[in-house]
Amino acid sequence: MDGMETSTPAVVLDRLTKTYRSGAGKVAALRDVTYAFSRGSFTAVMGASGSGKSTLLQCAAGLDRPSSGRVLLGDTDLGTLNPVRLTKLRRARMGFVFQAYNLLPSLSAYENVALPLRLAGAKPQRKEIGEVLHRVGLGDMGRRRPAELSGGQQQRVAVARALATRPEVLFADEPTGALDTGTSRQILGLLQHAKEHAGQTVVMVTHDPMAAAYADIVVFLEDGQIAGTLRGAGAGEIAAAMSELEN
Repeated sequence: MDGMETSTPAVVLDRLTKTYRSGAGKVAALRDVTYAFSRGSFTAVMGASGSGKSTLLQCAAGLDRPSSGRVLLGDTDLGTLNPVRLTKLRRARMGFVFQAYNLLPSLSAYENVALPLRLAGAKPQRKEIGEVLHRVGLGDMGRRRPAELSGGQQQRVAVARALATRPEVLFADEPTGALDTGTSRQILGLLQHAKEHAGQTVVMVTHDPMAAAYADIVVFLEDGQIAGTLRGAGAGEIAAAMSELEN
C-alpha cells in the first residue's frame, strides 16, 4: 500500500472528524481524516461495515457536515457556505449516483436526466440530453418512465442524470450494489469514461473488489481512519487487502 495522492486536488479532506451521539455516548465515524482526491482521478473507497466509508462520502459531497475539520472543493471551503449556497454548489459542480436509483417515477427518463439542469437554473437542450442518454445506451428510451425500465437501465438513467450537468466531481455510493455482474460492468465503464474522456473526478464507495478494480486508486478505511491505499490493483489484490483489514 502506498501513500497519499499528491497531484492537483479536486477535493481535499482536511483533518475531518465526524461523531454521532448514540445510547452509549459519542461514536466517531471519522477520526482526523486527511486526504486529497486528484483532479481527473477515479478513487474507490473501501472498508468493512461501520468503517466510515459512507460518512466520508457524505461529508466530502457536502451532504453532511463534519464535527470538525474542513472539506475543500477546489478552493471552496464547504463549511463556509450556508445551506442555500451549498445546495447551489452541489447542483452546479457535483453529480451523484446511489445504490437506490432515486428516479422520480412520474417523470420520463429524459425528464429525470434534465431535472438537475432545471434545478440549477439552466434550460436543458434536447440534443444535449439526447446525447447523454445515448452515451449510456438509452438513446431510444427517453420517453419511458422508471417502471418501464429494468434495474440496470434505471441505474444508467441515474448515471446520465449525474453526468448531465458536467460536474467536476461525481460521487457514487455502491452504484452497482443491486445489479448483476454484466450490468455492473456497464455502469463502471460509464464512470471510467467520465474520468478518461471528460476529465471528471470520480469518488466511489464500494464493498466489491471487482468494482474497485476499475478505479486508479483504492483507499481503505478502518475504524474511521485511512488504513492505506492501493494504486492500479486488480480485484484479487484488492480482495486480499480487504481480507487483511477484516482479520
